[in-house]
Amino acid sequence: MRTLLVTGPGGCGRTTAAAATALTAARAGQRTLLLSADREDTLSPVLGDTGLPGLTTHRVDGAAHFRHELLALQDRAGAALDLFGAQRLEGEELTALPGADELALLKALRDAAGGAHGAYDLLVVDLPPAPQAIDLLALPAQLRRYVRRLLPPERQAARALRPMLAQLAGVPMPAQWLFETAAHWDEHLAAVQAVIEADTTAVRLVAEPGPAGADALRTATTGLALHGLGVELLVANRVLPQDTADPWAAALVAQQQKTLAEWRDDCVPGVHEAAHLGRDPRGADDLAALALPAPAEEARPVAWPVEDRLADDGFLVWHIPLPGADRDRLGLIRRGDELVVTAGPFRRIVALPSVLRRCTVAGAGLTEGELRIRFAPDPELWPRTR
Repeated sequence: MRTLLVTGPGGCGRTTAAAATALTAARAGQRTLLLSADREDTLSPVLGDTGLPGLTTHRVDGAAHFRHELLALQDRAGAALDLFGAQRLEGEELTALPGADELALLKALRDAAGGAHGAYDLLVVDLPPAPQAIDLLALPAQLRRYVRRLLPPERQAARALRPMLAQLAGVPMPAQWLFETAAHWDEHLAAVQAVIEADTTAVRLVAEPGPAGADALRTATTGLALHGLGVELLVANRVLPQDTADPWAAALVAQQQKTLAEWRDDCVPGVHEAAHLGRDPRGADDLAALALPAPAEEARPVAWPVEDRLADDGFLVWHIPLPGADRDRLGLIRRGDELVVTAGPFRRIVALPSVLRRCTVAGAGLTEGELRIRFAPDPELWPRTR
């Protein structure tokens, strides 16, 4: 199954674009699941009485997911809670905390990719606005790193020795339920991460042409590339007709056309112009009028290749594509075998490829939307040649 993640700046028409894309795919004979996490039902007004065979919609209930997960965690930690005299929480008194919707969406994404909602050819996900969506897509890898640092899986091997270690240390050892919970979360997060990073997953960006849309799009493109997510298509939404005699509208048209020309030159995956209908799109006919194409058969994952220039100048160069990145807002720190890369409001901690772990950072530069980091072999670690 292919997965298409749809996002863009707030108010750009992401839900409409996701619905139009799903409708196109379903009409082409693809079994399509359209997934949304909006607290309000925004899909039904957009789709109207479509009732198209092959198109299924599902809205994630973040509050219900939060209650279920918290009560399950409470049950697993029951013995410890009873030991401290804790009073159990009831489902009726639980109110979802900030972040519950995002976690519920990640679980729904994993379940849908795993066939929990049935067999589908295409999964279209209506994500939150771009900054939140990028943070959301980066969350599984980040949480896995935190869990593994705080509760290393290899520590579980010593569970038979815990009573003795507790006596020697004079402090209680972590309970088995804690490690089991960590393993449960690691398995769940790994499954979500696998879906996000799969070659069959791509991102479709939606933006309204104009200065604000261009700035937001530039930031989103940088953040997606930082996390290795390829953009399958840019949807320029609400494009005004060019043949207008109204001076006020003509100024807006000129502004849009200037931005569109820049996007056509800079946007590698291509630009689809969705016309402004003069109203909010509602129903199958309006969605069809936007003429959004079905997603491409193959996604374009962002590769981070290592270039071998040892024979030429003695360096290995790691190429990290960061289109739209601002040189003044780039940060680079090495921590052991990891690299901390900051691009604007986004940050990623990534493990160094094995060949670069035996090198020292010799410099870095941003050239044509690509961060190039030079590594010099460390004589103390590099294999010696005779």
